[in-house]
Amino acid sequence: MSKRIEVNDLNVYYGKFKAVEDVTLTIEPRTVTAFIGPSGCGKTTFLRTLNRMHEVIPGAYVEGEVMIDGNNLYGPGVDPVLVRRQVGMVFQRPNPFPTMSIRENVLAGVKLNNRRMSKSDSDGLVEESLRGANLWNEVKDRLDKPGSGLSGGQQQRLCIARAMAVSPEVILMDEPCSALDPISTLAIEDLIEELKKDFTIVIVTHNMQQASRVSDRTAFFTIAGTGQPGKLIEYDDTTTIFSKPSIQATEDYVSGKFG
Repeated sequence: MSKRIEVNDLNVYYGKFKAVEDVTLTIEPRTVTAFIGPSGCGKTTFLRTLNRMHEVIPGAYVEGEVMIDGNNLYGPGVDPVLVRRQVGMVFQRPNPFPTMSIRENVLAGVKLNNRRMSKSDSDGLVEESLRGANLWNEVKDRLDKPGSGLSGGQQQRLCIARAMAVSPEVILMDEPCSALDPISTLAIEDLIEELKKDFTIVIVTHNMQQASRVSDRTAFFTIAGTGQPGKLIEYDDTTTIFSKPSIQATEDYVSGKFG
């Protein structure tokens, strides 16, 4: 199910402003890749190009290629909606739809894609998705209650279940634990470890310990100064990035000298 992502010479613009400059990297299937770096260095912007979410901002566009198993997401005639079905996203703050039940939240993306399902099929998908997000046992007796009534950590796992329900091949996570307490953070990290058996996962995090715990490979981004584009400085196995990086700026960042 999971896919290889190849990014070639990618530049990201918001109007005339170049936000990210000249990124080339390959993300292997069934791995967790962490993007780290100081605030404002383009990590989230770059993450959002991997499913064309940045395009919701007027004037945003890219130059270069994002290939998933050889297919360019930015090729002529490619539908961004279909891209986002293939590449799911979990945002920084849990965002269940407040007027929907837990069950309706899980099925929201499926219904948006106009997939018609029988009651038994939809019940099965809800259970499968919630089990996949390690949430089923906590909510199985209150599926008709509002998703907004869950704790923060449960809401984030509900959002992960919602992303999984549309059968993506890649899951992007933008600082998924930044609004959570340590126990909920551990639950999400354990879940990421499980999910990589089936999905390619890319995560943005400001937490160095989290990056070292959950990721197989780490990409370090930084920025030369205000108004400058973010750049990919180093990309390697996570153990290498945190123990023997080849570039001084990477070592300074992961050792806490700046950022």
